Amino acid sequence: MRFVDTNVLLYAVSKAPGEAAKTTKALDLLNEPDLALSVQVLQEFYVQATRATRADRLSHQQASALVEAFIRFTVQDLTLGVVRAALVTRERFGLSYWDSAIIEAARALGCTEVLSEDLSADQDYDGVRVVNPFAQPSG
Repeated sequence: MRFVDTNVLLYAVSKAPGEAAKTTKALDLLNEPDLALSVQVLQEFYVQATRATRADRLSHQQASALVEAFIRFTVQDLTLGVVRAALVTRERFGLSYWDSAIIEAARALGCTEVLSEDLSADQDYDGVRVVNPFAQPSG
């Protein structure tokens, strides 16, 4: 199972012309069956998708409906175990608490990959590796 970070969900709903390729990639990813996310990702998606300064802002109803649709994936609850593990990861790797919580939610679900544009691509956090699904193939 692969863990999806908030930026994948946000690109999936983006209407920005400059993000069209990322939108297509995000929508393709969200059609794959082996994905997971966390309550934190759902919260961040809602907040960012509805923020007043977003050019293609979603209404409360639109964002709420999408949150409901996203729970078709396996969702990691926010637990005391995830919080404690995130605190250790934050200290060990020097990440923000929120990024550490993403890594630890993924780990709690048994995911070996986190699909994210926001974390360091190809970084391995004790068995949870970050993959940037939007990176251009080198060659």
